[in-house]
Formats: sequence, structure tokens, C-alpha cells
Amino acid sequence: MKAFQDYYPDNVAHCYGCGSRNDHGHRIKTYWEGEESVTRFTPESYHTAIPGYVYGGLLASLIDCHSTGTAAAAMYRAEGREMDTQPPFRFVTGSLHVNYLKPTPLGGALEIRGRVKEIKGRKVVVESTVFANGVATATGEVVAVQMPESFGA
Repeated sequence: MKAFQDYYPDNVAHCYGCGSRNDHGHRIKTYWEGEESVTRFTPESYHTAIPGYVYGGLLASLIDCHSTGTAAAAMYRAEGREMDTQPPFRFVTGSLHVNYLKPTPLGGALEIRGRVKEIKGRKVVVESTVFANGVATATGEVVAVQMPESFGA
């Protein structure tokens, strides 16, 4: 099964968090599981804040890219279109709000789960939660805005 990010056109697939064309980035992959979107990502030892715990900026970037990918997939779903149809949907972050609930331990895969809260015109609001070992450690809300076609030109 292809991830949402696998459908991004090459000219807009350079994002540090989710771009397949960024050799140094996270290259996250997001999929539908029912009504939720899911990304799994294993932080490296250099993603540390203090020994044994994940840097909060990484968590914010995971929530951000997971949510913008979810926004694109949700817009395709809302229009009854397959993700490889034209014109492509690509979203950028209008706002990002993260709540850190508890320290996120290093040493295992994180799971990010998202739900679409609202679709209104060119805007999609996504709520996402980061889980470590089944425990919620951060939540976030992203207002994703559909990118103008000229933006990636």
C-alpha cells in the first residue's frame, strides 16, 4: 500500500519531515486505518532533548507533517478522488499548536494518529496524538491550507 506522501509530485516532495526527495529528512509515511491516519517513526539517538528522551521539536515536526499529509488525503476522500488524480492536493501549515503531555522516551517506535476535525474550503483542521509505548505524550492541532499551484513551481 502506498503512503499519502508517495503521491506527492516531485516538485513539492522536498519537505524535511515528509518529502521523499529529501535525503536528510524524516521521510515519514502516513496511511489510513479506518477514519484515523497513522504514521510510525523511530527516533534516532541524536533526536534527544535530555538523555533518554525525544526532543520536542521532533515531535512538533512529526505532528506537522503527519497532519498536512492527512489533510491532503482527507481532501481526496471528501471529493471521492483517488490520490493519483489531477490536480494534486498539497497542503502547507497555516498554524501548528502542540501540547506536550509528558516526556517521550527514546528507544522505540512512536505512533502518530490523526483525525480530521474540519474541512472547509481550502482549509483542513487535523488533530493528532503522539504515542510512545501506547501512552499519549503529545497532542497537536494543525490548520492545513491547500497550497496554490504556483507555490511549488
